Amino acid sequence: MNSNERNFLAYIDEMDIITILLPLSYHHGLSSTFSITDESNKVKSIQIIKQQQIEKYNKYICRLSEEISFGHPYWIFDEHGGKTDLQIGAVIRTEVFDERFFYDGNDLGVSCKDNQTQFKIWAPTATQVKIKLRNPNSSFSEIIKMKRKEKGVWSSVVNSDLELYQYTFLVLVNQEWQESVDPYAVAVTANGERGVIVKLEKTHREKPVLPPFENPVDAIIYETHIRDFTIHPNSGAEHKGLYLGAGELNTTGKDGEPTGLSYVKDLGITHIEFLPFNDFAGVDELDPAIEYNWGYNPLHFNVPEGSYSTNPSDPYARILELKQLIDSIHSQGIRVMMDVVYNHVFVRETSSFEKVVPGYYFRHNELGFPSNGTGVGNDIASERKMVKKFIIDSIRFWMEEYHIDGFRFDLMGILDVETMREVRKTCDSIQKGTLIIGEGWNLNTPLPIEKKAIIRNQSKFLDIFQFNDKFRDTIKGNTFNLYDKGYVLGNEHYHEGAMDVITGSIGLIKKDSRLFNEPTQSVNYVECHDNHTLWDKLVYCLPDLDHLYHIKYHRLATGLVLLSQGIPFLHSGQEFFRTKRGDGNSYKSPNHINQLDWDRKDLYLENVNYIKGLIQIRKELPCFRFKSAEEIRSNTHILPLPKPIIGFSLQNKSHEFHEVHLLINPLRSKQTIQIPEGNWTLIANGQKARIYSIQNLSNNELVLEPVCLTILAKK
Repeated sequence: MNSNERNFLAYIDEMDIITILLPLSYHHGLSSTFSITDESNKVKSIQIIKQQQIEKYNKYICRLSEEISFGHPYWIFDEHGGKTDLQIGAVIRTEVFDERFFYDGNDLGVSCKDNQTQFKIWAPTATQVKIKLRNPNSSFSEIIKMKRKEKGVWSSVVNSDLELYQYTFLVLVNQEWQESVDPYAVAVTANGERGVIVKLEKTHREKPVLPPFENPVDAIIYETHIRDFTIHPNSGAEHKGLYLGAGELNTTGKDGEPTGLSYVKDLGITHIEFLPFNDFAGVDELDPAIEYNWGYNPLHFNVPEGSYSTNPSDPYARILELKQLIDSIHSQGIRVMMDVVYNHVFVRETSSFEKVVPGYYFRHNELGFPSNGTGVGNDIASERKMVKKFIIDSIRFWMEEYHIDGFRFDLMGILDVETMREVRKTCDSIQKGTLIIGEGWNLNTPLPIEKKAIIRNQSKFLDIFQFNDKFRDTIKGNTFNLYDKGYVLGNEHYHEGAMDVITGSIGLIKKDSRLFNEPTQSVNYVECHDNHTLWDKLVYCLPDLDHLYHIKYHRLATGLVLLSQGIPFLHSGQEFFRTKRGDGNSYKSPNHINQLDWDRKDLYLENVNYIKGLIQIRKELPCFRFKSAEEIRSNTHILPLPKPIIGFSLQNKSHEFHEVHLLINPLRSKQTIQIPEGNWTLIANGQKARIYSIQNLSNNELVLEPVCLTILAKK
């Protein structure tokens, strides 16, 4: 029975509650009795407990005398002899349903070994499920029926080795068949049209031992996009824009200096974070040069994206090449972070989630419509048990199978605190020190605010670290107001706020300004893939200034990212003034907008070396990466300097430089200040930064250059 054959509608909304909608055009919407029957044809009456008119229907709320058995079709009859099928309604969003059908097995998906292939899929509301199986050398498909097992899991075993066979599931819910790719698929055909059965053990690689990583503040994160990283004509990579290209070593630009991964190693980066590389929509994998996409259109969460592979039609190629990339990065002592998008899918209606268990995986508002806190039409309901399980299973899969070292959670505020706690627990069980960062924005999704994984609730999950938008907007100016000028651009209104965020946003300056309990929670940044690059903002904000001042402002802002308490986060190319030519939302803009311009690295090599020097200083001096709020409070003293100049005295007890001064002048004029007597060493100014001496100071008067930071150290 399809929708246009139904005279009226009936939905199971709770385990014992049915909602019936009779159109006013059908017997005036009136029926004094209703009954229910199943395949046995045994008829039972149901009790009407409430009736009301809504729009063009009479709505009847009815109670069942006993609960239905999911997985079987039911029919509702009215007093006129009319008949309709009982559809799955809001019941799937009830806690009772969630508890009853939670499946804790680790065998969902397909496993192929010992001449036997097992299929399992969780589809508790389906009345039939079949496998559509295709030999890769044939255009014909075989249909295999599956059997319903406990907790709504359907299973089938084929006594054959089906490696490289393609498959989908046919799922019957509400009398409608849907064809779906396996939500737990680990390999797919080109453009993700069908799942593919593979033996991942054939692709296994041992994870190398990486350098020690003791504390989150020891990280220096470098965000990039696999295609952007090497697609530039002068990247020096052979496999431009691909997994293999991003993993190439000893590549050089036109000046003969390092590019790509070797350059990142030389810069001093500890963690590379790639924009999403699970299978996504927006790029035709068979002709990837035509389109571009950041990757925030997730299709298959456990499959590598095919457009970065040398052969998207070979299911193994993308798996092996991604693993080769990760191995190459690990060989340089650098960790790999994965940008994950568990907050939404590309298109809800066509997603595997919606086809297999309609209505379950997504949040709905009080009117029953899908919520849209993400702004892309759907919000993943992470608080539901099998959604949470999927996210945890996926995180575990990427860590164990691909040796991922950390995750960046896109729009983490859509997810719930408990799920993020479980993510942390899972990561710790596999690899201590896994870095987990996320966007803790408070988005309009129907989840109680106290359950949202947002900055406001940071104390509920201290070991997951959050993008600090207060740092971003205070230092450079509001991201969403292109012309707003932050502290480094001379805006004195941000003076106190700047002191606060530089010291870890822990409320050192004013207790009521505290954003985080600990500095480890603060991911400090002024630029990422989103919005305008810092360079482009500076050009817009200060169009009449010479580029020399743009360089000064940019250098100061990036310097503060690296010297502030917390976790520094750099956008790739930020160190050589990355520009996207004014494009503030380049998610599908062409290569010439998004590519990492390696010629620009050559042009601004002096700034690259300056940033490299600051990274060395941060790594060498513990006072720039205090591990706790208590350490900051005990070892940080504010110097009495005229506004808007900022100065901190930092105690460095475990280093030969036992005292360090960080001095910041955002003004376009030189400023003379007094410094305490002693043998001070200048290790950073507006032109140079290095851990050893630039200059020894012999008096207690210091001239701060315009728009620059200065670091003094005393033995």
